[in-house]
Amino acid sequence: MLTGKECTIPNLLSLLRLVLTPLFLLAAYIGQHNLFWLLFLIALLSDAADGYLARRLGQTSELGARLDSWGDCAVYCATPLAVWWLWPEIIRAQALFVSLAVAAFLLPISIGLLKFGRLTSYHTVGAKIAAVLLAVTTPLLLLDWAVWPFQLAVLVLLLAETEEIAITLILPEWRSDVPSFRHARQQRHTTQPSEEKERDHEPKQ
Repeated sequence: MLTGKECTIPNLLSLLRLVLTPLFLLAAYIGQHNLFWLLFLIALLSDAADGYLARRLGQTSELGARLDSWGDCAVYCATPLAVWWLWPEIIRAQALFVSLAVAAFLLPISIGLLKFGRLTSYHTVGAKIAAVLLAVTTPLLLLDWAVWPFQLAVLVLLLAETEEIAITLILPEWRSDVPSFRHARQQRHTTQPSEEKERDHEPKQ
C-alpha cells in the first residue's frame, strides 16, 4: 500500500495500469472487443499522463519510476496475448514483427533483472518515442487501416531497446530516469572517481 506522501496522481495512474491489465485481458478472453478497446486506451492514456504529470507537479521519485516500469511491463506483456485472443489472424500475418516487438521488450528487462535484480526504469527518449509510435500504430493495425506504420514503430522500438541494453551494461549500479546512452556514460564517469576515493580511504589490511 502507498503511504500518504506516495499517493500522488502519477503513482496512482501507474497503479491504475496494473489494475486495468487483468481487466482488458479478461475482456479479450471473453471476446468483448469494445470493452477491451475502452480499457486498453485508458491504460495507454495513463501511461502518457503519469510521466508528464510527475514532472509538471514536481512529484518524480524512485518509487514512481519503478511503478511506471511495472505498469508498462504489465501492459506490454499482456497486450500480445489479448490481441491473439481477439485478432489471431493479424498476429499470424504479422508474426515476425510481433515477435520482434515482444523480444525487444523482454530482453532488456531480463538483462536488467540479471544485473540489478529489479526492473530498469530508464525512460529514455528513444523508448518514449517508440511507446508513442506503438500506441498510435497498434490501433491502426488492429482496425485493418494500415500495416507499415506498426512495422516502422517496431523498428524504432528495436533501436530504443538496444540502447537500453547498452545502458544496463555500462552502468555500475541501478539508476532511474536515464534519458540516453550518452547520459549513462556521463553518470558512469561521475561515479567512478568517487568510488575510487572511497577505496583509497579504506584501511589497508
